Amino acid sequence: MTNQFQSTKEIDAQVVAIRRHLHQYPELSFKEFETARYIGAVLEEWGIPYERIGETGIFVDIVGDKNGPAIGLRADIDALPIQEEAEVPFKSTHQQVMHACGHDGHTAILLGAVYELHHNKTLLKGTVRCIFQPGEEADGAALALIKLGILKNPHLESITGLHLWPYLPMGTVGVKSGSMTASCDDFKITISGKSGHSARPHQAVDAILVASQIMQTLQLVAAKNINPTQPKVIHIGKIYGGEASNIVADHVVMEGTYRALNSEVRSQLRAELERVCRATEIQWDVKIDIEFLLGAPQIENEIALVSEFIKTASELLGEEKVVDLPEPSMGADDFGYFSEKIPSLYFRLGIKKEDETTYDLHHPRFHFDDAVLATGVSLYVNYAINLLQNVRR
Repeated sequence: MTNQFQSTKEIDAQVVAIRRHLHQYPELSFKEFETARYIGAVLEEWGIPYERIGETGIFVDIVGDKNGPAIGLRADIDALPIQEEAEVPFKSTHQQVMHACGHDGHTAILLGAVYELHHNKTLLKGTVRCIFQPGEEADGAALALIKLGILKNPHLESITGLHLWPYLPMGTVGVKSGSMTASCDDFKITISGKSGHSARPHQAVDAILVASQIMQTLQLVAAKNINPTQPKVIHIGKIYGGEASNIVADHVVMEGTYRALNSEVRSQLRAELERVCRATEIQWDVKIDIEFLLGAPQIENEIALVSEFIKTASELLGEEKVVDLPEPSMGADDFGYFSEKIPSLYFRLGIKKEDETTYDLHHPRFHFDDAVLATGVSLYVNYAINLLQNVRR
């Protein structure tokens, strides 16, 4: 039997109030001290025990009345360094800090799910660990929690996360098997040439010219040296160097990112970046340093979990509101670290409304209708109940 849980209205208003409070008082990655205190206070008011992990992480273990495996649900709790421009009554009170990626909604949804699961333990055949994770926007926090043992004691059979999505109609869900998001690694290239006067270029080594060649070569590498059927991105987003229009620049710094949907292409991209820099050093007689900041792996959705989720969502919302996503996103989420360790499910919850402009994630006017929160709560609760009943150990 599926969908044994029916959403209760008594928690809906509280979830909306929670989301609005979080939106008014956002905090940046690894600085979510008040956010963590607030989550803890809500749980204490509800009489639900919880544990802290790391400086600002929290998790709740909801143990069902029947024995069974353990699964995880995850929400990210941090905000972004963006000045809010959305005109809402609960606008951010913190300058240059905003919940522009829906994490306030994710946290409120998971808190609502905690409440409902706690009050419906008779329907649970096992344990649900609800994880409130800091630092998603800064990358690496999920990995830090893994090192601290968040997937152990009890061992989690799987983990599930959601993300509000401005490209799907309000209240619909989108999911697919296999790759959902890309890996994301950053790099910094520093070129050291030789300064001189623009009238005598032969006496200098132009770091700006070298940088422009590297930029163009990297795009050719992505197009020609790596299997064209494999999605990938190499992007230079920041470049600076030079002091005057008539001086040959001796120093240029470029910063960028590369993304892929599988680990092999990810490794190839890094190798090609190295190779291009070494070859350019020899060609132009310059010194080139490249630094890598490895980020989140890609998210891979487990086929069996996707199947279970589609059944739950279809019965709960109707088949017409469950979208089989045609392609993954080249965006990234550090949920990929969880996906790398145990079977995972990551789905999109639509927030696009036909009668108003829906802004993209990380936009200063990003906003969503609170009505979607109840849908998120019901999805999490029903899915957790159904999955625990059907897990094969």
